[in-house]
Amino acid sequence: MKWIKNILDNMRPSFEEGGKLYAFHSLFDAMDTFFLTPETTTTSGCHIRDAVDNKRTMFTVVIALIPALLFGMYNIGYQHYLSLGEVSSYCENFWGNFWYGFLQVLPMILVSYIVGLGIECIFAQVRKHEVSEGYFVTGMLIPLICPPDVPLWQLAIAVAFAVIIGKEVFGGTGYNFLNPALVARAFLFFSYPSKMSGDSVWIAEQGDAISGATPLGEMLAGATAPHASMLDMFLGFVPGSVGETSVVAILLGAILLLVTGVASWRVMLSVFAGGAAMGVVFNLIGATPYMQMPFYEHFLIGGFMFGAVFMATDPVTAAQTNTGKYIYGALIGIMAVLIRVVNPAYPEGMMLSILLLNVFAPLIDYYVVEANIKRRAKRAKVLTKNN
Repeated sequence: MKWIKNILDNMRPSFEEGGKLYAFHSLFDAMDTFFLTPETTTTSGCHIRDAVDNKRTMFTVVIALIPALLFGMYNIGYQHYLSLGEVSSYCENFWGNFWYGFLQVLPMILVSYIVGLGIECIFAQVRKHEVSEGYFVTGMLIPLICPPDVPLWQLAIAVAFAVIIGKEVFGGTGYNFLNPALVARAFLFFSYPSKMSGDSVWIAEQGDAISGATPLGEMLAGATAPHASMLDMFLGFVPGSVGETSVVAILLGAILLLVTGVASWRVMLSVFAGGAAMGVVFNLIGATPYMQMPFYEHFLIGGFMFGAVFMATDPVTAAQTNTGKYIYGALIGIMAVLIRVVNPAYPEGMMLSILLLNVFAPLIDYYVVEANIKRRAKRAKVLTKNN
């Protein structure tokens, strides 16, 4: 990496104050800290010097997203050629499937990063601070939670809305109370519903005689069970958003996040516990085929698994206290299944449940802290009397 450092050091004077390229200082700083550990340290207060800064943490999340991204590329091509009747098995035309999906997803990623980072650089330059490291993850998450054929101009508008309204107006990364990637998806869902729902949006250029309904859509339409097998849903060979279909790929990312300590296991575990509890309640009621569906199938369809691993665990918008994390995660799981089953107008309950609990996360933490203070005060009072 020494040669990269030498190149950046030679370029640095042009981007510093008084240099001819100072207007692009924030962009240079983002590139510098992307390749090298920042040389700045805190100047006051207690701190621990560590090479693992926020950017390195965010890159860990991006690495955890790679299995879902690669499988999503392959599945897009597989679903496309399957709908045309040109493939009949998972491994048939492997590279053709992957290449087709790669060409579908690459423009989405480029639009997400170009528009998002462009806006981030403008805000950083105006405010004279570093480019937020948070968008390295957000820029990857947004394409992964969108259908493969979402129009790129709509994606660009959603990204701009998410970065400006969902984050920058509150002060940038660390100050936003809503997950920016989900803000982008919510914007697309409510602004362009025909491109985010229905049977025709989940397969890129599908055959005319083929239904592109997802397993979630089939159940909401009144099917007694999803058309796809449990194995297909577990592996991810079903229509859906780019990175949300494969449970296997998402679990690989979850393992990395948990081993590295980047994601909270408390939030992740409680999301599944809450979803299972709500699913069991509906199983006991059993009024519709969807209510009769085993609770664990909720984990395999839609964005439940992806949301639990990568969205609910966002350290900025989630609850901060340990007890609060259990409550926060459990309510997300409960609300996701509740919205799915009871309100067919919103087939993907995970998005709305996480955004709803993002709003209530500070309140949850507030009452957890207050309850702890009262317990400590009561305990102190009892000890005083005993003494």
